Amino acid sequence: MKPKFNLWIEHKGNVVLSDWRVQLLEAVAAAGSVSAAAAQMHVPAQRARQKLKEMEQALGFKVVEPDPTGEGRRPLRLSARGKRLVEQFGRFASGFDAEVARRYRKAFGS
Repeated sequence: MKPKFNLWIEHKGNVVLSDWRVQLLEAVAAAGSVSAAAAQMHVPAQRARQKLKEMEQALGFKVVEPDPTGEGRRPLRLSARGKRLVEQFGRFASGFDAEVARRYRKAFGS
């Protein structure tokens, strides 16, 4: 047996951050486009676009924006607030794996 858990953050009942959504944001930042990020994550581009739209609507601000210095058809980058959310979620989520493993060992033994 092995413990599993999902961690996410909601705003007004809508999921705005999760491991998957942060991975999507990081992939967009690295690839410069939603389509390339979706391909990297092996999901349809439409699904990736929808998740970004859901996040932005729930948060009330853009998490990605056009990148005037990027290359490609319509290059994107994380907005300043999008970058901050990725960093904050990373700090928040850090250590949960170890805590879950510790609690599992305590409850079930090694």
